[in-house]
Amino acid sequence: MKQRLQFFGAAPEIMKAVSALNKAVDECGIEVSLLHLIKLRASQINGCSYCVEMHSREARHDGETEQRLYLVSAWKESPLFSERERAAFAWTDVVTKIADSGVPDDLYAKTLEQFSEEELVKLSVAIGMINTWNRLCVPFHAIHPIPAAKAA
Repeated sequence: MKQRLQFFGAAPEIMKAVSALNKAVDECGIEVSLLHLIKLRASQINGCSYCVEMHSREARHDGETEQRLYLVSAWKESPLFSERERAAFAWTDVVTKIADSGVPDDLYAKTLEQFSEEELVKLSVAIGMINTWNRLCVPFHAIHPIPAAKAA
């Protein structure tokens, strides 16, 4: 796939603001390991191979296991995630696909059992941030950080 445009070069001022928000999210106090997992999950939902690869790689670098990374896409059936991680995945799923059904009251209440109100705002901004990156990388065909595989 050929890159359509380089969004940093095409709109540097707005991308500077996007990068500043991204830095704020990364430093917001939510566990780095959890941020990796929600970034990976949203990117899977959105079909962003660039971000799936990048966040899997970064998570491994920061100590995440291969097994847990493989099971993010099937988190509902996996026993490997904590209740906090499961709540974050459920929140990530509905916030990423918000047009489908909004956010049900029961999910909101259940998520507040694992996250403070402040943390829930930070988690929501983090989800919005990765969705922004996905919405830049997918339509503009961000250059993949790994070489393309040869067809079999």
